[in-house]
Amino acid sequence: GAFHYQFPPPPQPCRPSPNPFPIPPIGKGAKMGSSSKKSSPMDLLSDVEQTYPIHERVQSAQTELEKFTVEGRTYQRQFATMYFLRLVDLKPSVEAVALETWEGTEIGGDIVQRADRVLEVRQGELCWIIGTIYMDMPLKPNILEDITKDQWIAAPPPRDKYVTPGADQIMLEDESGRLRLVGKALEKECLVTGVVVGVMGTETKDGDFDVVDVIVPELPPQENKLDIGEGEKQRGGKRKVALVSGLSFKGNAMENFETELLAEYLLGEVGGVDDQESASKITRLIIAGNSLAPAVTLPPVKGEEKHKKYGYDSTAYNANPALALDSLLATLLPSLPVTILPGPTDPANVSLPQQPLHPAIFRNAKHYTASSLHTTTNPCCIDIDGLKFLGTAGQNLDDVYKYVEGEDRLGMCERLLRWRCVAPTAPDTLWSFPFEGKDMYVIKECPHVFFIGNQERFESRLVEAGPQKQLCRIILIPKFSETKEAVLLDLDTLECESVKFGV
Repeated sequence: GAFHYQFPPPPQPCRPSPNPFPIPPIGKGAKMGSSSKKSSPMDLLSDVEQTYPIHERVQSAQTELEKFTVEGRTYQRQFATMYFLRLVDLKPSVEAVALETWEGTEIGGDIVQRADRVLEVRQGELCWIIGTIYMDMPLKPNILEDITKDQWIAAPPPRDKYVTPGADQIMLEDESGRLRLVGKALEKECLVTGVVVGVMGTETKDGDFDVVDVIVPELPPQENKLDIGEGEKQRGGKRKVALVSGLSFKGNAMENFETELLAEYLLGEVGGVDDQESASKITRLIIAGNSLAPAVTLPPVKGEEKHKKYGYDSTAYNANPALALDSLLATLLPSLPVTILPGPTDPANVSLPQQPLHPAIFRNAKHYTASSLHTTTNPCCIDIDGLKFLGTAGQNLDDVYKYVEGEDRLGMCERLLRWRCVAPTAPDTLWSFPFEGKDMYVIKECPHVFFIGNQERFESRLVEAGPQKQLCRIILIPKFSETKEAVLLDLDTLECESVKFGV
């Protein structure tokens, strides 16, 4: 699967001549329009020595970790099992942090005790308990209310936020029961449905739990821990990965010209020598969802309108977006390996985890599925030269964003790592398959790179936390159809930058 590509030499300007087209002096022995020695532009070009550097694309090895592959997709199982599996999986990690933080703590003469279950909490006793958070929010979608309403005048518009100050309630539940959480300590915490936490406090006379402190599982352990020093930073820039999302192909005759510039940049066909050298270090491209625009039905041909009562009308299907994406991939794949994730607007299943795009969608690019085309799931977990990449097309972050106040999406991504759950709000407000046996959204190993696609703007942060000082680069990939930006990540230093294309 190694592809070597020699970039074509860019056009080089000739060295300027003091008088490239000499005009003979007018006077004795000279006539207008004549010269003792004839010269032409071709003669001048042949005298200039031109040397062009030849670049060879750097290679990298990718291994897909089969973590989010769903076998036997069915909705016959109960969703409540997912929360129980998540609590069982993350409870030991929260217990370890709680014992280290609260063991032997004394407040007001009372020593903090442990309560194994919610039902064992006693009024007036200082204790700590572990459970799963449930957010009771009036603005949150409720499927039971939708079913009870037989007649709809119009569907409610999607909400940007579910937050209602003063009306939202935070619950802590486990296999035994549910407890309402109150207290000033919750105001500084960012909590959403499905997060496993430990809380310390005491039960009030109203039956609520007055919270004094909250802990989360923190970052999971990390294999192949990176130690980036000044020496590594100086040696960086040898291997890069390009990330892009939200291409949103519509298949129009006048498609975005910036997309063509992106392809030519990745192939080393635009820019100067420095740009070509930088492009030769890009080992692969990751497309993080929404490669196609939302589906639009083709209007019927005039004079051939017909009413189709049953079945599927194939004449209304618009294949142009898929053909445009296939053309881009077929252009890149001979030189650059591509990993593509499905997104909410792509032809894949709606429920998470979305399964890989079917190769039949790509008429020409499907011939590279055994070599340089890698179709993966959303979320995905891949290994590139020993670095673990964990990424999504953005649905998980967009849903968490609705639960909390503020606009700090980078902080929300960091909390996903600290919660050890890539999609905590599934299946409450984020469509998901009901799992059996294990919760696929639990993060067992801390990734080196955590990328989220289809965001409003490019943002990045290097997180260093945990007992081992784990390093993780968080990247928010902007929508290319709106911002015309792609992201370049250095595999040696985890430094990243954005490249913007404009006309």
